[in-house]
Amino acid sequence: MVTAKPEPRQAPAAAGPQGLRRLFGQPLVRNAIVGVVALVLFYLLIGHLGQYRIYQLSQVGPYVIALAGLSVLTGQNGQISLGHGALMAIGAWTLTLMQLHTKSPLWLMLIASALVTMVFGALLGLVAARLRGPYLAGATLALALGLPDITTRYQSLFGGYQGLEVNQPNAPAFLGATATPTEWLAIIEMICVVVVMVLFANLLRSRVGRKFRAVRDDEIATQVSGISVPRTQVLAFALSAGAAGLGGGLFALVSGNVSPGGFSVVLSISLLAAMVIGGTGTLAGAVWGAAIMVYVPEWASTLTQKLSLNQSVSANLALAIYGFLLVAIIMVAPMGIQGIVRLVIFKLRNLRKEPG
Repeated sequence: MVTAKPEPRQAPAAAGPQGLRRLFGQPLVRNAIVGVVALVLFYLLIGHLGQYRIYQLSQVGPYVIALAGLSVLTGQNGQISLGHGALMAIGAWTLTLMQLHTKSPLWLMLIASALVTMVFGALLGLVAARLRGPYLAGATLALALGLPDITTRYQSLFGGYQGLEVNQPNAPAFLGATATPTEWLAIIEMICVVVVMVLFANLLRSRVGRKFRAVRDDEIATQVSGISVPRTQVLAFALSAGAAGLGGGLFALVSGNVSPGGFSVVLSISLLAAMVIGGTGTLAGAVWGAAIMVYVPEWASTLTQKLSLNQSVSANLALAIYGFLLVAIIMVAPMGIQGIVRLVIFKLRNLRKEPG
């Protein structure tokens, strides 16, 4: 009896083009590569900018992180929050008090800002899971209105209306003697932005992200399928609050002072408006919205000087521009600026596919 010889086993071509294509097709690897490229480009960019422009970019970073969390909560899970300004305040005061009373490293203070706010957000999420629509918005609005009063009541701890001073971190030696605290802070913020964006991008493509969207689309069908709606909503609120707390900690470092006036209810409303303008439910929309929050007041100030407007008009000009942009975006592009970008990309792809 003749037996056939087994064919030699071929080694898998994991290192070939197909293997690399499969590797880059994984969301975690792809998002991490995009984040590293963004970090490198940002580092090269700040080398050609003045200190004031770098300071403006530093202001954008905290809002990007807070808006990313708010966009996940509202756009992906369907919960409306008017209290994210107050959640940013919790993160800001956490970092400030740790800097004042401990000798903790900066990375630990930033993590603590996110974790403390995440715990607070989970407790708030337990209440939010029982509320819907305007009732949920009203509850979070009450938080935004009431938190500044707590800080003014305990002045010995929180500094009252004057607030507390925050020291910016010094640049490490490997960046060179010419690196300023503003440049180093901008790099720290970009690292935090990339980490948060990569984590959220992978979260939304995971089973947890699918649960978020299922609860948003139909709570009854989601409950019938065996998914706990309250637990999913609490998780979404906790993660969103953690992002807001990290953004608040970075905001404290940028501003150099933490006071009740910096986290008024206007901030919470501005965050919600910026999320809608940038694109609800999209992470890229958080970048557009944060840029608008930083640069619209500057444009309003420049326009006031050129037109020689009086003080009462100039004080409300930025809010008027916000309102105009919000109405225009809702009427022209309900998916926000990022929706317009996606539409343009879709049109360009279709033009390429058409035969010439």
